[in-house]
Amino acid sequence: MEAPTIETAEHTHRRGGGRVGRRAMRAAPIASFPTLVRNIPVYEIVPDEAVELIHQESLAILEEVGCEFRDDEAISLWKAAGADVSETRVRIDRALLMELVSKVPPEFTLHARNPERTVKVGGQNSIFVPMYGAPYIRDLDNNRRYGTLEDLQNFHKLAYMSPALHSSSSIVCEPMEIPVPKRHLHIVHSALKHSDKPFMGIVTSKERAEDTMAMAGIVFGEDFVKDNSVLVSVTNCNSPLVWDATMLDAMKVYARHNQPLILAPFALCGASTSASAVGAVAQVNAEALAGVAFTQLLRPGSPQLYGQFMVTVDMKTGAPMGGTPEAAQMMYLMGALARKYRLPWRTSGFHVGSKLNDAQAGYEANMLMHAAILSGANYIWHAAGWLEAGLTCGYSKFATDCEQLVGWYKYAGGLPFDDFKEALVAIREVGPQGHFLGTQHTLDHFESAFFMPTLMDFNSYEQWNAEGAKDHDTRGREKARNMLADYQEPKLEDSVAEGLKDFIARREEKLPETVN
Repeated sequence: MEAPTIETAEHTHRRGGGRVGRRAMRAAPIASFPTLVRNIPVYEIVPDEAVELIHQESLAILEEVGCEFRDDEAISLWKAAGADVSETRVRIDRALLMELVSKVPPEFTLHARNPERTVKVGGQNSIFVPMYGAPYIRDLDNNRRYGTLEDLQNFHKLAYMSPALHSSSSIVCEPMEIPVPKRHLHIVHSALKHSDKPFMGIVTSKERAEDTMAMAGIVFGEDFVKDNSVLVSVTNCNSPLVWDATMLDAMKVYARHNQPLILAPFALCGASTSASAVGAVAQVNAEALAGVAFTQLLRPGSPQLYGQFMVTVDMKTGAPMGGTPEAAQMMYLMGALARKYRLPWRTSGFHVGSKLNDAQAGYEANMLMHAAILSGANYIWHAAGWLEAGLTCGYSKFATDCEQLVGWYKYAGGLPFDDFKEALVAIREVGPQGHFLGTQHTLDHFESAFFMPTLMDFNSYEQWNAEGAKDHDTRGREKARNMLADYQEPKLEDSVAEGLKDFIARREEKLPETVN
C-alpha cells in the first residue's frame, strides 16, 4: 500500500511561500495517514522450534516460580480462577493461563474523537505513537530543562500536525510546575484539547485512572466508553516477576471499562533479567502473559496489548543502552511469540540513549525501528521525541522522527505495482539518450513516487553553505517552530470544552497540592 499524498507544511510553503502559504495551510484540514497496513513479510530470526522452547520455559516459570500480584482483590480473583496462591505469590497452571490469554481479541478498533483518525490495532495493522514520560525537554533553543505544561501542549500540537503519527500519547513530557496530585488532569485535558487523535491514559493511581475515564466520557459520551476503546494505557510489570498494587489498580479500572492496556514488563536486561537475550525473553514473556491473563479475569474478551520494554544495560556502569543489536533481536523474538498467541503487541521504535539529536541517535533509532517494523509490531510507541533513555523529549528529535516515520510508513506498506505498465510505456516513449522529466508518467507521479524528506539536506555543499550551513538538529528545531506557528486547534464542541473545564475545577478543589 502506498502512503497517501498529503499536503504538508513543506508542500504549502514551496507552492505558496511565506504568509500566503501559511494562510493556505491554515485553511486546509490537517490530514493523517490511515492505519498502517504492513504489506511486507515479517522476519523470523529463529526457527519455530526455538520459539516453542521459549514458550514452554515461560509457562514453566509461571507454574514453578510464579509471579507476585501485590493486591488483595487480584489474589482473590486468582484463587477463584483456580490458580495456586501462596500469600501474594501466584503460580498459574499453563492450561488456565492459555485459556485466559486466548480470550483477547487479535485486533481491536481504537476510536478517536475525530472518526477520521480512528485506527485499528493488531494483525497486519500498525500505528506510530509519540514518546511518554520525559521529565526534561530539549527546547527550541537547544537547552535542556524541566518540561512545562506549555511544552506538553506543544508536543500534543506537533503530534496532531504530524501525518504519520496515529496518536498523541499523553505524558509526552511532565508538566513539572503543576502539583503531582493534579497533574494528570492537565495532561489528559491537553491531549484531548490540542489533538483529535487517540490518546493514552494515566496509570499512577486508581483515582487518576478513574479521572481519565471520566474525562473520556465527557468527550466521547459515557455510554460509548463503556464498550468502545478510546484510549490505551500502559502497565509495567516490575521485573523480575512482580505486578505491584499501583499497576493492578489502574489495570482494574481500564480493563473493566474495555480499554486496552499495554501489559509490558520494564526490563533492564542484565540487571532485572539474566545477562542473556533469550533468557530475558523467556522471563519477560512469562511476566507479560501473567498480566494479559489477569485482564481476562477482570473482563473476559477485553482488548489488550502484549508488550515489552527491553533494553540492555552497560555491564560496566549499569546504564541502560538504546539501539543495541540484542534489543533488536529480542524484539524479533517477542514478535514471534505474539503471533503464536494471536495477540496485538507493542514495542518501541525510536528509543535511544543519545543526549542529542545526532548521529548516535540516528544509528540507534534505525536499528530499533527496522526491528519494530520487521517483527510485525502493532503499537510502535516512543516513535517521536525520545532522547537520553527517555529522560528527555527533544523538539528537534520530535520533528525529525515524524518526518522519518513517513518513510517508514511507505517502507512497511510494501512496493506498489499499480503504475508498472505506465512506467514501461514511458520507457518506450523516451527511448535511448532521452530523459523522463517531461513524460506524462512523471507528471502524474512526481510528488508521490519517492519519499522526499525536507529536513535531510541533499543540496550541493555550496548551496548548503549559502543557506547557513545548518546541521540536522538545527533544521529540526526550525521545523518544530514553524509547525507550532501554523497550528490551528481542532475545536471541541463548546459544551464538551466547558464540561472538561468544570470537571477539572471540581477535582482540583478536592485534590491536595502535594503527595502524602
